This record gives sequence, structure tokens and C-alpha cells, in this order.
Amino acid sequence: MNDCTKAPRRKHKPSHIITSIEQPFLLSSSSLTGNPADQRLSDNNSTTKPDSIRPRSISGQDSRSKSEPHSAPVYNGEGEVLLGGTASSSQLRLRSRAQHHHHHHRPLVKRCLESLTLFSPTSLTVSIQSQNHQSPRTPMIINPTSTQNIPTKSRWFTFEFGIYWIVLAYSLKLIINAAINLSQAEHPNYDSYKHKLSKGWILNRKIIRFTQTWFTADRILDPIQAIPTVAQTERVHFQSISSAVILTALHGTSVIKILVIVSLNYLISRLSFSSPLNRLPSVLIWTTNLIILFANDYWDGYRFSHLSNSLGFLDNGLYRGLIPRWQIGFNISMLRLISYGLDYQWAAQTNFATLTRSVEPEVEKERAKINRCQSDYDFQIYFNYIFYPPLYIAGPIITFNNFVSQMKKRPSTITVSAILGYTGRFMLCFLTLEWILHYMYMVAIKDARAWQGDTPFELGILGYWNLIIIWLKLLIPWRFFRLWSLLDGIDPPENMIRCMSNNFSTLEFWRSWHRSYNLWIVRYLYIPLGGSKNMIPSTIIVFTFVALWHDLSFKLLTWGWLVSFFVLPEVIAKKIFSKYSYQSQPWFRHLVALGGTLNVMTMMSANLVGFSIGTDGVKFMWQELLGSWSGVRVLFAILFVVFCAVQVMIEYREAEAREGILRKC
Repeated sequence: MNDCTKAPRRKHKPSHIITSIEQPFLLSSSSLTGNPADQRLSDNNSTTKPDSIRPRSISGQDSRSKSEPHSAPVYNGEGEVLLGGTASSSQLRLRSRAQHHHHHHRPLVKRCLESLTLFSPTSLTVSIQSQNHQSPRTPMIINPTSTQNIPTKSRWFTFEFGIYWIVLAYSLKLIINAAINLSQAEHPNYDSYKHKLSKGWILNRKIIRFTQTWFTADRILDPIQAIPTVAQTERVHFQSISSAVILTALHGTSVIKILVIVSLNYLISRLSFSSPLNRLPSVLIWTTNLIILFANDYWDGYRFSHLSNSLGFLDNGLYRGLIPRWQIGFNISMLRLISYGLDYQWAAQTNFATLTRSVEPEVEKERAKINRCQSDYDFQIYFNYIFYPPLYIAGPIITFNNFVSQMKKRPSTITVSAILGYTGRFMLCFLTLEWILHYMYMVAIKDARAWQGDTPFELGILGYWNLIIIWLKLLIPWRFFRLWSLLDGIDPPENMIRCMSNNFSTLEFWRSWHRSYNLWIVRYLYIPLGGSKNMIPSTIIVFTFVALWHDLSFKLLTWGWLVSFFVLPEVIAKKIFSKYSYQSQPWFRHLVALGGTLNVMTMMSANLVGFSIGTDGVKFMWQELLGSWSGVRVLFAILFVVFCAVQVMIEYREAEAREGILRKC
């Protein structure tokens, strides 16, 4: 069926979803269970004593039942809430005046300390706008019949966390100072890597020379940023023309090779077989694209001279565009080719769908899952999706169904305030990387292997900052291209949700690192392989594919197998402890922190192998840490600092839970 005619369906909006709260609050278990002996908010379960609490529902009206129009929360003299009580409007006004008078006569220091408790550290993590339903903030869901999911009391200002803050603040000072000292011209190893530095722009400091990939991306930003946004009616045709122009500018004569591959995938994707061979096209889609992935690397992007000597002039640099080696970035396009093919096949197996624009879903997961009309899978939309300018070079990766849904209807999550906030985050990250590259020459030291005579502590610092720089150099292009896409009205998944140093779970780390790729892997590979029902084989296959997709090298293949191996202890531990109710025990949090510490060390080692100093460098680093008493002392100090950091990470996630935020990473 080519036309989309189905009438829209209304969605139920539960009244217990709260989108804005005037003051933060927590409900004690006794108050929720309806114990008449204690209907107040206890001091042990509240971080503040608010003067007024009035949550609002999505509709903007008061969240209390309409059957009790005069019911209101009753407060005692200390500002605590008496649930279930009633009060007249005059009583409430008198009480409000008394509380206001009491507030302004409290000591200034006490008022400042209480104001600090209102600060929410969860705002430091980027908001996943595409998962929000009604407001830019994640809705808080209050279930008045359940007490098991009530978050615990905040530990930010306890004595225990005071120790953690002191340890982490002192450690951060040491980590920064050590990296800067290693980068001074007076250091004995400076001459070994100074040839990798160039003139910078911050206070006459030198800067690490950009890699070829970074430089190439920087070269092509200017011409492609000039593309304007046009009206919806002209959008499809404009995208086709602009994509073709940009593709030619980037790859020159190699566009012919790319179009041949894209057309071949289009034809294979639209094959149809009756049962029991209806899964054969999906197998052909995967097989064809994997063969192309290997062939692109083996034949180095192919040569026209292999077809005919008379065509050899097309291989000259003059005709090959801004990015002559098109096959390097084509890995991203390959994911889009598979996404289109599988989305089409799954839609064809259910006779496609009948949707109208008015019922395009707002939730990212629903947009990816819902089938499109057959007319939405034509070649022009397919072409626009594969070569969509803001996301073509580096992503983030968006599925075909999600892309078409947003082309039909602009997501409500794209607002001026959201774009301004995201722009501010992008600029802050960009300036942070610039400062690090000017004052910490960790990449140059790593590339020149100029670590002779460095202490075990300095070797650990070298590895840590190399990972931070890798994280920032990936985050900045991803956020730039996502910002460009947001300005064009498309909201792709955020690739980096958390800071690299805010991860202690191996599984959750891979959900937040290159998140759009993780979502793609789960939808098109992990779930078809059996998912959690077939976890260990699926995990090994997934990380093997991820390694080979990044680069056909033994180093990354080793990284993939190491990650698969390091995931297993956490998987086994979760299966063991899920059978028992240990979560409520006081020692369980410290046990999780201990396991998280080991996870951090193994993840750092695996990523240093795959993306930084390689197997030889990691082997040398661990030999220095374990080969002497001074190295062992440094290792134990690192483990203690990481343990303190993991405790903060755990509390950070509990703070998110207190606000109703569940990021699953």
C-alpha cells in the first residue's frame, strides 16, 4: 500500500507524570504507606525543608484529585509537610507569611548552606532531548503505591563524602600538575617529541599537531556549513541536490564508485522471498556489506586504472576531491546502508504501515521501531538518508525509520533554549580540548614513545590523559555535526552522554560511549543474534564486528576480544547478586564500588591497547607498576583514588534516580 491513510490515535497521558517541581522533595516510606502514626516527611528522608511544594502535572493543573478541591498540604512550624491534611486559603496565607518572616531571620550562613542542598549535579550531564515526551527535562514519575524505588537520602554533604572530595581534589591537582610537568621544555624527554609540536595560539604555547583525520575534517567544515535550510515543501529535492554537490566536492571521481555500491545495496534490500526464505534478503544485506567493507580496505578504495589504463587520469589527486580516501569514512555509510535494508525488509514482512504525519511519534525508540509507508522507501529518500550532509562524515548514526519520521514532522524537542544550551556545551568542550593540547603534550609523548625514565605514576598519567584527549577529539566533531543537524530540524542520538571519567560499569560504559552506534548495534545485530538469551556468544560477535568495523587490524581485534573478556565478570556478578536482596545492605554499595574500580582499570587497559599506546605500551606500563615496590605503591594509590571516584559516580546516579532520571548508563 503506497498511501498513508490511517487515522491518528490519541495517547494516554498519566496524571502521575510530573514535569516541573517548584522545590525538590522526597517522600518517606511511612508517608507513602499511609501509616497514621507518622504522616510527615522525616528528617532522615529529606534533604531540605521546603516552604512550599506544589508539583504540576503535564496538563499544567494541580496534581491532587479533583474530588478534593479544597485539599492542600498542611505544614508544621518547621516547614515540614503533613500529607493528607486540609487547610483553608486564609490559614495557608498566614502560614506562608510566618514562614517568609522566619526565613529572612535565619542566619545567613545557614541559609546559604541550605541553598547548596538545592543544587542538582545531574544537570552536568547532557540531556537526551529525543527521549523526552513533554518537556526538555526528563519527567519524574511518582508511584504512590510503591516504596521499593524511593531513592535514598543524598550523601553529598556527609562526612564519608567529605573524605572522598578531599582525596579527589588533591588527586586532580596531582594529575594535572604531573601532565603539565611532563610537557615542559626543561623535561629530559622534551627533545624526543618536540618535532611533533607546532605554534599555538594560547600565550605563545606550542600545540600538538593535528592528525590527518582532524585536519581533513577541519578543511571541509567551511564549504559545507554554508548550506541553508529551506521550506518543508522544497526540502526533499534540495537535500538531493545539496547531497550530490557535497558528495562530489568531498570525493571527486570516487562518487561513481560510491553510487555503484549504494545502488547495489538498494537493489538487494528490495528483494523479496516467500516463507521460509523471507529472511534471506537480510542475510544478503549483511553479507554484501561485510564483503564491501573488506574489499574497500583490500583494494584501497579501488582504482580506475584497474579497469582501463585510459581511465588512470581519474585517479589523480586533482579529480579525487577533498577526501580522496573515501573508503575510510564509508564505514559510517555502511551502517546506514544496512539500516535502510533491514528496516525495509522488516516493514515489507508486515505489509508496511499506514501512518499520517500527525501521528509521528516523539519518542526516539518509537520512531526507530515503527514501520514506514512503502512510498517512504523510494530511492530519493534513500539517497538523502545515506548522504544527509550534517551526519554524512562522522554521524551520529540515525536509523532510516527515525530519519524519515523526523523529516515528516520536526521533533518538539528541538527548541531555541535546547540549541543554545547545547551550543554552550560544545564551546566549553572545544576550549577544554584546546587548553589541554596547549599545556599537555601527552599525544606527542605517546607517539614518540618518549617515556624513558618516567616513574610508574607518570606512566599512568600519560595513559589517562591520552584517553581523555581521545574522548574529547571524538566528542567535539560528533557534537558539532549533531548541532548542525539540530539546526536543520533533525534530532539524532547524542553520542557521548557522560564524561569518560564518569563510568564504572563496563556494560553501561558502552551504552554511553558512541551511543548512536550502540543503539544501531543493539537493533540490527545484538537482538537478531538472540540478545540477553544468548549473551556470551552475542557479546563476542558484537565486539569482534565493532573492532573490525573500526579498523581491519590485529590491534583493534585484540581490543575487541579484551573488552568481551572484561565484560564477563560484571555479567556473572549481576546474575549472582540478582538472586539475592543484597542491595539494601550497607556494605553492598562498597562492594559495587570495589567491582567498579576493577572495571575502570580493565576498561582503561583495553582502550589503551585499541586506541592509544597499543599492546606493547600497555605491557610496559603494567610491568613498571608491578615490577617494583614503588610501582606497587602507586598502583594501590591509583586503586584507592578510583574507589573514591566510583563512590561519587554511584551517588551521582542515585541523585539522578531521586529526580526520576534513568539514563541506563
